[in-house]
Amino acid sequence: MLKRYDLLNEIEVKGVRLTAQRRALIEIIQEATTHLDATSLLELARKRDSRIDRATVYRTIDLLKKLGLIDELDLMHLNGEKHYYEVRTQKDHLHLACFGCGAVEEFASPTFERLKREISKENNFEIQVMRLEVGGLCSVCTAKNNNRLQQPN
Repeated sequence: MLKRYDLLNEIEVKGVRLTAQRRALIEIIQEATTHLDATSLLELARKRDSRIDRATVYRTIDLLKKLGLIDELDLMHLNGEKHYYEVRTQKDHLHLACFGCGAVEEFASPTFERLKREISKENNFEIQVMRLEVGGLCSVCTAKNNNRLQQPN
């Protein structure tokens, strides 16, 4: 499990004012066990406070991105043109996106860290963000495909 930043603590340290609606949105993002898009975030937020609107969601997302506390993922091949958000982790990681069921898993590796160092060193380049997405089939969808291929017609 990757260690994630504590959003409420980081916001407080940075001296950002927290309205009740902003706090609710931040708590939802922090507690999420999946990658959320803005629509999902709005739906979850309205369960806590029906007054939260789309503009508040987008303003909060923009604030958290500017503060470097959340990452925006562009997983277009999964569900059309959608952007997903997650709390920034203290180590970069890859996303494994399943074409079958749409699941997104996170994967961290020392090899990825070595690749980042190599890119940085060989190009005299200070990497601030690096995204890598791998598309394919998760183990469950692979097993379903294999079973379907083995079934007699």
